[in-house]
Amino acid sequence: HAEVARLNGHVASSDPSEYLDYTANYWRAWVNKNETDLVPLSPEIKELFKRSLLIVHSQMDNGGAILAANDWDVTLRATDHYSYLWPRDGAFVAEALDLAGFSHLTRKFFDLCGRIVHPNGYFLQKYNADGTVASGWHAAWDRWSGKPQVPIQEDETALVLWSLWEHYDRYRDIEFAHRLYTRMTIPCADFMAEFIHPELGLPAPSWNLWEDRRGIHTFTCASVVAGLRAAANFAELFAEHGRAERYRERADSIVAAMERYLFSEQHGRYLRSLQFNGDENFEPDATVDASLFGLFYFDCFPVTDPKVESTMLAVEEKLGVLSGGTARFENDGYMRVSDREPGNAWFICTLWLAEYYIARAATAAELNKALDIIDWVVQKALPSGVLAEQADPVTGGPVSVAPLTWSHSTFVAATLHYLEKLRQLTN
Repeated sequence: HAEVARLNGHVASSDPSEYLDYTANYWRAWVNKNETDLVPLSPEIKELFKRSLLIVHSQMDNGGAILAANDWDVTLRATDHYSYLWPRDGAFVAEALDLAGFSHLTRKFFDLCGRIVHPNGYFLQKYNADGTVASGWHAAWDRWSGKPQVPIQEDETALVLWSLWEHYDRYRDIEFAHRLYTRMTIPCADFMAEFIHPELGLPAPSWNLWEDRRGIHTFTCASVVAGLRAAANFAELFAEHGRAERYRERADSIVAAMERYLFSEQHGRYLRSLQFNGDENFEPDATVDASLFGLFYFDCFPVTDPKVESTMLAVEEKLGVLSGGTARFENDGYMRVSDREPGNAWFICTLWLAEYYIARAATAAELNKALDIIDWVVQKALPSGVLAEQADPVTGGPVSVAPLTWSHSTFVAATLHYLEKLRQLTN
């Protein structure tokens, strides 16, 4: 009662306009703490960049959980909401926030990850805002073999370590990194180093980042390479050289196996996955998938590698939609609007193509294709500055939850990568 009375007295002591001014000034100062030079950008891009930072923060729990979305409307169609922490989404969002200079927020996320990681060294599909395990649909029992299976999307485990190293590499917070080293980094890296298909040398089957199929996925493999290399960096940092060497060797062996088993000579590009059919056999899945950007983004292969170039060319040609933007993969049925298009345009997938143009640009002029995509995203934002998960492939209107935290963080990351590359090429 005393606390309620105190707060009531505080609110009643001032005019509402004072609180509105106070709030506006606070968040204006918060969003402008970023020291990035935004001068080369148009006013519209600058506005969405800052709006995206504010929206991302609004989707974060004070305890560190980065929620995918808090839009309730999707529940009527999908029978569930997006108000969960997916470690994958959180890792990508944390990378963007760290790039933008908001490390105090990402430390909360990593601390939470250190508390909720499974004792066996992996993250489950998703979590509630308080860190408890959320409902999921990944079975812990394989009905084909009659044996237990690990109910995970392994990229979620790998990306948390990758993002944590990116955080440390930028801010050199040694005490923070050390606090998570034995609690999270080592268990997760040990798990990934052992969770390997005995014949192929690739990460063992798990669910993909789109949560719709189980197998050995190129994106997952690339993320595991990044996660193991991140763990090796931490091991070197803390003078565990033997451990570091073991992680690096495993990462390098996965890269070699990716080139051997996941590159299709028939198609002249990388496969999406080796599809698990329940009989210990794997069928090549050559579906063009936007997540193949992970091949270069996680430094498995150079962006100029002809095999990467042919793969990304297929993404560009096969997944472009009428209203602009890039679909997730061919014949994507999720909330599908038009059978004439490969799927709805996803903002994250469209911006991944921009990341490819940024990474391979050798001149400032070659960055224009990335800038065109960034401009397209600005044009498809709602008048409020909100980005949905998807855009209608015909009309360009919003589809699915809005805002999607990952859409906004990917816009922030791509914009910052564009500016960084522009400075490199113009200096």
